[in-house]
Amino acid sequence: MKGQAARGAAARSAGAKARVTVTSPRTAAARRRRYPVTREIDEQTRVGEIYMRSLLRTQFRLAMFVCTVLACVVGGLPLLFLLLPDLREVSLGAIPLPWLLLAGLIYPALVIGAWLYVRQAERNERHFAELVERR
Repeated sequence: MKGQAARGAAARSAGAKARVTVTSPRTAAARRRRYPVTREIDEQTRVGEIYMRSLLRTQFRLAMFVCTVLACVVGGLPLLFLLLPDLREVSLGAIPLPWLLLAGLIYPALVIGAWLYVRQAERNERHFAELVERR
């Protein structure tokens, strides 16, 4: 303590300003606790509800898109044969073209649609998990 006083006196006598330490009186103030988003979701708070609603809305939009595309493909074939009656008479080998398209187009379209849906749904869930972890 004596050493500090002597240095302070020497600094003041040399024309330099004295150094002053400034501290906040609120150094022990309580900080607001932050809840992780996962806790908000688990406790079903308003914020958690908003996050879950956004995920469900995204998944629903994806499901409606896939169903619409598949309905257009499945519904488009009878419409195609109705508008172009000559296609009904075409056959490849012993198999008529309508049956070939139904067997060869519908089932692969369903499998591809299901695969794309699962892939995109998992991507949506990964994006949601990253969003939750970021906050």
